[in-house]
Amino acid sequence: MIKCQLEEHYLKTAKTKVKVCSRCIYDERVPQIYFDSEGICNYCKLIERLREQYGTNTKLGEENLRNIINTVKINGKSKKYDCIVGVSGGTDSSYLLYLCKKWNLRVLAVHYDNTWNSSIASENMRKVLQSLDIDLYTLVIDNKEADDIFKSFFLSGVPEIDASTDLGFTETLYRAASKYNIKYVFEGHSFLTEGITPLGKNYFDGKYISSIHNKCGTQKMITYPLMTFWRFLWWTCVKRIKRIRPFWYVCQDKEVMREFLEKKFDWQYYGGHHLENRITSFFHSVYSPQKFNADLRNNTLSANVRNGNMKRLDAWREYNSEPFIEEELISYFKKRLCISDKEYEDIMNSKPKFWYNYPTYKKRFELLRPIFLIFVKANLVPESFYIKYCFPNKNQK
Repeated sequence: MIKCQLEEHYLKTAKTKVKVCSRCIYDERVPQIYFDSEGICNYCKLIERLREQYGTNTKLGEENLRNIINTVKINGKSKKYDCIVGVSGGTDSSYLLYLCKKWNLRVLAVHYDNTWNSSIASENMRKVLQSLDIDLYTLVIDNKEADDIFKSFFLSGVPEIDASTDLGFTETLYRAASKYNIKYVFEGHSFLTEGITPLGKNYFDGKYISSIHNKCGTQKMITYPLMTFWRFLWWTCVKRIKRIRPFWYVCQDKEVMREFLEKKFDWQYYGGHHLENRITSFFHSVYSPQKFNADLRNNTLSANVRNGNMKRLDAWREYNSEPFIEEELISYFKKRLCISDKEYEDIMNSKPKFWYNYPTYKKRFELLRPIFLIFVKANLVPESFYIKYCFPNKNQK
């Protein structure tokens, strides 16, 4: 009955019919999706497997996380800091800082500043760090250099316009860990509340970023922390810096976390997942939906449905509503990147290109899949990386 309602609603909103997962709201337009005999998609099955594997929100998960925390404390005894937490001013990283303090861990917060932070995110970081008395390490890229990288991705016509932020943030975490001899990096990702970003068209690595920037950029990369393949292996194989995701073991509802942060730290919500940074906000609210017909809100909405926090029909309605677009966001994007109205329209209306149209490390990751599986088991790389990067993709050439 619900599935029929969903399909009927979709006919009314998009004038076409698509197959929708019987458990979440992923539909057949999602890259690399397939359904079982009961209509359940492979992403729901993946979440089930990860929940069982990590014992998420069970006694087993709590025990596993306690063991990890005890190991982190032992390793950090003679050091100034036990671990690193990457911070952005968002819900997950802010709450993770609080938890680490509650666990009596000596934390160094690390932030990669791509110079597009919203004022709300910056103020959130200040409030939480000051209240918890946590030190902050920040790497700030030259703003003109950052803009040149973002513009090169826009001109190239690929979806991952903010890929340089994600990879730069990871490289910054590794650099800070190496500088202070810290072996553990805590990350705020949760597959329960955020899902796993669908495979296929969302990809980035150091070679991908440099190849697009070399083709479409005008400035040299000097301050940008580019992570090459060999630097990645250096951090994982030689430095052996472990990446821990506590919310894969224990996780709370995001609304509960937000309410707590607002009450305890006067923290402020910024309007939606990933909207704490203006270039990321442009990607999620404007660029991805309008140019690629890909609305990544379905990741969080599907997670809410799986967790029982939202009805499927309500999630589907929200998914088919217009995304929230910050006032003057598009004009800010064009002005800051020196893009004319005509150039903007030409790019937005041009034929999309994707990661497999450019040089990447993807084949190398696939070739070394057995090694990366060992890295996953040692917590040296996240399992989500192994799932997304180390297997062939049907779209790639």
